Amino acid sequence: MAAEATEVLAGGVANAGAVVLVGGRVRRPARPQTATVHALLRHVRDAGCTGVPEPLGVDADGHEWLGFVPGDVPVPPYPAWSRTDAALGSVAALLRRFHDATVGFRPPPGAVWDRELAGAAPGDVVGHFDVCLENVVFRHGRAVALIDFDFAAPGRRIADLASLAKRCVPVDAPEDAVRLFPDGGDPCTRLRVVADAYGLGPDRTALVDALGDQVADGGAFVRRRVEAGDPAFTSMWAGSGGQARYDRRADWFARQRDRLLDALH
Repeated sequence: MAAEATEVLAGGVANAGAVVLVGGRVRRPARPQTATVHALLRHVRDAGCTGVPEPLGVDADGHEWLGFVPGDVPVPPYPAWSRTDAALGSVAALLRRFHDATVGFRPPPGAVWDRELAGAAPGDVVGHFDVCLENVVFRHGRAVALIDFDFAAPGRRIADLASLAKRCVPVDAPEDAVRLFPDGGDPCTRLRVVADAYGLGPDRTALVDALGDQVADGGAFVRRRVEAGDPAFTSMWAGSGGQARYDRRADWFARQRDRLLDALH
């Protein structure tokens, strides 16, 4: 019997080259939290949100298996169709549907989460906390599914939405934003697109506050991996300008905060 064809799926940093498509299923490295995440994905799908992969189990070789979601996944530098306001709004709307579907989820006994991006604060939903365009499947320019739930964890809706905005608006100094978003739109306009599509109420100060908290983090997540000697993150850190890039973002955000807030209101 001929072996099933294997296709390496592009994208990612920590899992780059290790996520493959085999016979219509996705195989990727399992993590300590994989069983918990699979229980979450089953709950979300049972709640009517099909915008997440179907969990198929974990094999004896330490790989998780997921149903393949057909569509387009943008990788840097992001193509023009993925940078439109309509595409951005569809990502925020999808995140809202995912959040709503997690309400009522009861983690299995002995549940394990990676809370490095979610933080320790309790929340009202389970968030994705790693929504960038590379972790979204699109069809015809509209988001249809979120993928890569390694950092999913209980947390605050607004923090997860701010994480999405930081990466997908993007909230960044112009000289750094242009690397991934050439000819990107006005960040104030795009931040409002995110808030409107998610369905935030009229007082949106909390979104800007949450963005401020994440900008103040100053790239600590990546820096920890660089200090641990991770070659993939070391390469990304160097390629994006190192700590100076995060310092530029903090300076830009401090100068633009009031303008962002005004645009949201």
